[in-house]
Amino acid sequence: MLELRPNCECCDANLPPDSDAARICTFEHTFCADCADVRFETACPDCGGGLVARPIRPESQLHRYPASLRRVNRGHRYGRASVN
Repeated sequence: MLELRPNCECCDANLPPDSDAARICTFEHTFCADCADVRFETACPDCGGGLVARPIRPESQLHRYPASLRRVNRGHRYGRASVN
């Protein structure tokens, strides 16, 4: 079961369970679309795997299988792309 982390691990942007801006790797490192695409060029800065759109859990299943409330922030400064 995916954890559905509530925030981008880089910029701390909120990523609710129904967000189409959430990106994850196979280890569930979670980033917003801006950080994933611009800062990290769609490669996870932690494991090197690809970052893809996180599936959206149906609202009818969130009560039984709630999203995580644990915020993770790894403090990434820059990815492979140069960001000013």
